[in-house]
Amino acid sequence: MFNNIFDGKNVIVTGNSGFKGSWLSLWLRILGAKVHGISFMPPSDPNMFESLKIENQIESFSKINIGENYSKVNEIISKIKPDFFFHLAAQPLVSVSYNDPLFTIQTNVLGTANILNSIYQQDIKVVSVIITSDKCYDNLELERGYREDDVLGGKDVYSGSKGAAELIFKSYYHSFFKKNKHNSVIASARAGNVIGGGDWGINRIVPDAIRSWSENKKLSIRNPLSTRPWQHVLEPLSGYLTLASKLYYEDELNGENFNFGPDKTSNKTVKDLIEKLSKRWGFDNATDSYSVKHTEDFHEAGLLQLDCSKANEKLDWQPNLSFDEMVNFSSDWYKKFYTSNNNEGMLLQVEEQIEKYVDLAKNKNFSWAK
Repeated sequence: MFNNIFDGKNVIVTGNSGFKGSWLSLWLRILGAKVHGISFMPPSDPNMFESLKIENQIESFSKINIGENYSKVNEIISKIKPDFFFHLAAQPLVSVSYNDPLFTIQTNVLGTANILNSIYQQDIKVVSVIITSDKCYDNLELERGYREDDVLGGKDVYSGSKGAAELIFKSYYHSFFKKNKHNSVIASARAGNVIGGGDWGINRIVPDAIRSWSENKKLSIRNPLSTRPWQHVLEPLSGYLTLASKLYYEDELNGENFNFGPDKTSNKTVKDLIEKLSKRWGFDNATDSYSVKHTEDFHEAGLLQLDCSKANEKLDWQPNLSFDEMVNFSSDWYKKFYTSNNNEGMLLQVEEQIEKYVDLAKNKNFSWAK
């Protein structure tokens, strides 16, 4: 996979105790990488990082606020001397940005600047993928997918912080990393609406559903007809790994931005997702699994999708899972978790799902899976 580029390499993952960071750390371990994590603290209780004891699989530096502790971040990066760097650390929730906007800005904007500045201080080649979000775009709820050159922005602090992080990325590229100004190369990746086992974030539709159903309660949903391009966590992660592996050899990708998302067949309503998920969970009648409660707590987009043709053309990347496969992967992981109470069994479940995902990609002759 990925031309074996990660085997034996030092790789830093920020946000390693989060949902996507946990999956990425474990996949990198399977690929033979020496993984080092930088994180603040696990985002929820329970969480994948602690439940699966991932700290035993990687070297982890915890309780580090990347937005305010630049000296510590720089110390770790200078010590590790990474070959690859994946920056996922973030305040990841729109709802939290209303309650704590300054922390959101500090983490998502200044934190990204601190990471880029520290990479610039290194005298070795570091291949870095800076992950932001599909929410970085000024969402006008267009019927077409947003392209990498569309206007950045947003109607909430979270979206604004992600757009600002992309602007920081762009300015650092032009100031310090462009055209052999530095040994290191950087690219940014944008993805969203990610689901999968191991996510227990607040105000997120699948974790909310699993929490409710595991306690024999109905899920309360706000906007059942909101449409999202849902994707399993392994989809964008395969994109980030593909981007990093190609960026290692292809300097022309330096400074580029890429969207990673599903095809249009995964554009489904919240209602579609919950009904499919609930049937896999075991409900005979999907309508017994949820109720609708309309609220206006904060602005919530009705439609947001990405155009991923650039990733397809320049990286030869494409989504792998159908909507049904994505839902089954997610539901099966959670059902295993709530019935096993065995972290080794859950680690095996992660490995099995990654193996199955890779096998599906191999059967489709995806270049990264060969």
